[in-house]
Amino acid sequence: MQAAGYSRAMNTLESPTGPAPKGRRTIPLTEITLPHQCPRPVRLHVLARAPYFVGLDEAALDRIDRRMSTLTFAPDERIYRAGEPAEALYVVAEGRVKLSQDTAGGTETVTDLLVPGELFGAMSTLGEPHHHQTASALVGTCVLRIDQGDFRTVLAEQPRIALRVLDDVAARLSRAQSDIGSQSTATVEQRVASTLLRLADKLGEDRGRDGILLEVPLSRGDLAGLARSTPESVSRVMSRWKKEGLIDSGRRWTAVKDRGRLEDLSASEGLS
Repeated sequence: MQAAGYSRAMNTLESPTGPAPKGRRTIPLTEITLPHQCPRPVRLHVLARAPYFVGLDEAALDRIDRRMSTLTFAPDERIYRAGEPAEALYVVAEGRVKLSQDTAGGTETVTDLLVPGELFGAMSTLGEPHHHQTASALVGTCVLRIDQGDFRTVLAEQPRIALRVLDDVAARLSRAQSDIGSQSTATVEQRVASTLLRLADKLGEDRGRDGILLEVPLSRGDLAGLARSTPESVSRVMSRWKKEGLIDSGRRWTAVKDRGRLEDLSASEGLS
């Protein structure tokens, strides 16, 4: 569901502004501008998809919605920074959110991309008094924010949400331990293939012969962060795969052309 203020443009493989040269394919690219608001139908729709709130009736969702504030952010605008006090949870309502961390050298490393319905943020109630990552709008984005006090009230009113929160915290700890082991043994190709498949499942749009299109402005550095590798290594892998027809890419998009081959590469040498 798209709110007013979103527009659609055409982007070519080589030039996002000029007309496509004769014989060269064009791929539609959604240009998301800053929405003026997240109307109630949009808010309730995304709350119903958020993992903590799935299965709640409209009355319960409406009570939660009334405890939330609506915030909009321009592309690249910070929602919060790593190290700041963690006092709220957020739900992506429209757009895309990028989570990142800074390396010791000050370079930003992307750790995740979030789509409508996904939760992010932290609070001391969940054992995280400070944000460990920085959250930014990847494109024009609208988010819903619930403060710690209001969230505690929701937990008291809805015990099943409290159980889901406990399960989620346990699952995060388990994933963190699993990621340490898998990343230490996986090759660069495996990590990049797994990252592209994960993004295709989350963000992709099937365009038939054009492949599964990822309409997000991801740099090689962004992909390197997601794949826990270096931009140079990721660039070499992506360039080779582009020549071999596994993927295609432009300035603001990437397309998975041969999903089966990427799945084989991701699963090779024991990586699941």
